[in-house]
Amino acid sequence: MTTSARLTRAAAAAALLVTAALVPTAAAATSGTLPIGDSDLAETRSTQVLAGGVTLTKIVRGTEPAPADQLNTTTRGPWVVNVLTIDPAKAKGHLKATYGPDLAKVENTSVLVKSAGALAGVNASFFTFTANPQYPGDPVGLGIFNGKLLSEPLTDPTEANLLIDAKSNKVVMGHLRWTGSVVNRQTDIKLPLEFVNHPPVVPADCATLPDQTTCTTPGDVVLFTPEFAAATPSGAGVEVVLNRYGCVVRTSTTRGTNLAPGQTSLQATGKDTVSLLNTVANGCLNRTIKLANENGDDVPLRSGLYGVTGRYRLTKNGEIVVPAGTGSFFARNPRTIAGTTRDGKILLATIDGRQTTSVGTTMDETAAVAKALGMDNAINLDGGGSTAMALRDGTLVNHPSGTGGAERAVGDAIVFVPGR
Repeated sequence: MTTSARLTRAAAAAALLVTAALVPTAAAATSGTLPIGDSDLAETRSTQVLAGGVTLTKIVRGTEPAPADQLNTTTRGPWVVNVLTIDPAKAKGHLKATYGPDLAKVENTSVLVKSAGALAGVNASFFTFTANPQYPGDPVGLGIFNGKLLSEPLTDPTEANLLIDAKSNKVVMGHLRWTGSVVNRQTDIKLPLEFVNHPPVVPADCATLPDQTTCTTPGDVVLFTPEFAAATPSGAGVEVVLNRYGCVVRTSTTRGTNLAPGQTSLQATGKDTVSLLNTVANGCLNRTIKLANENGDDVPLRSGLYGVTGRYRLTKNGEIVVPAGTGSFFARNPRTIAGTTRDGKILLATIDGRQTTSVGTTMDETAAVAKALGMDNAINLDGGGSTAMALRDGTLVNHPSGTGGAERAVGDAIVFVPGR
C-alpha cells in the first residue's frame, strides 16, 4: 500500500477527530433517569409499540431551551433521546444493514428505511462523505451485506464493528481484521489485496507517466464488485475484469469499466500494475478473503451476515470503555448508538444535538446514556449531521441537526424488516 493510500483512507477517519476543547463530564442524575446534566432536571418518557416485540421510547431530559452559546457547557440540557428496542424473542422480522442504489452513493436514512420495507431504522456507518465527492457513500471501514465483504475493516484500533446475523437476530460487536489475496491457479503466483471497493491511489511520482507499468513506486491493488458503482474508478493504471469463475475476461492499461452481474475486477496503480499483469497472465484466479475477530477467531462470510462500522466501543460487558480524548469529535454532538442488553434485546438510539432543544452528548455522556439504557455492549455509530431515525413511511422520529431539521444523505443504515 502506498503512503498516499494510507493517508487517503485515514483522512476520512482523522477528519472526525479535529482538535478542540474537551467538554467536562456533567454530574450524575438520580436513579432511574439518564446520568447526564444536573440531578434535579425533569425527565419524561413515552413509549409506543410499533409491533410485537418492537417499541419506540422518547426520553426528554430538561425543560428549558439552552442558550445558543452554551450548548457545549450547560448542565441543564435539554436532551432528546429516541430508543428503538427490539426483542428477538418476540419480534417477527429481522435486523439487517442496507445501502442505496449502490455502495458509492448516499441516500437519506428515511428513504433507506422506506425502500427496505422496514419498520424502523437508523443511520449506520461512517462514510467518505465530502472527502471524495465522486464516491461519497464509500464506507470508511467494514461493510458486509448479506455475506459479501464490500468494504474491508481498517487497522485503526478506534474502529468498532457491529455484526448482525439476520437469521437469528444476534448482534455482536468488536474490531475485525481481514486478509485478502488472489492466486493464479496455474502458476500459484499470489498477489495481496490492499482494499475492497475503494479507489486506488496513483503514486505522486508516477502521476505524469503515460504508462503505469514503468512506475517504480508501489501503488494499490483493489478488488471491485458490481455493487460499488455504475462503473469502476477511472484513471491511470491497469484493470483486469474476471468472470464469475475467476477467469480473465479482458485487460486494460487504463482503469474504468462497467461490470456485468457476476463479474469483478482488479485495479492496480504504480509498480503493482506489473505485479497484477504477471499474476493474471495465464488466465484464472482463486480469490481468498478472510475475516477474524479481535480474539483471532474466524468470522465466516455467509448468507444473512451484515456488518457496519462505528468509531469507539462505548460499553463492554456492562462496563464503560470509551477512551479519554480531545477534539470536536469528543465534544457534544448528535449521536447514534447501537447496543445489546444482557437479556439479548437490541437497542438502536439517537441523541439529537447542536440545537437549543437538545444539546447533544460528549463521548463520555454518550457512554453513560448507553449504560443507563441497559446496553451491556454498545458502539458509537456515525453521528453529527448523519444522526437520524425513521419509521416505515419515511417519517423522521428525531430532529437532525441540519438546517431546518434537514437529513444528511448517508452511506448505509441499520433497519428492522418485519416478517416471519
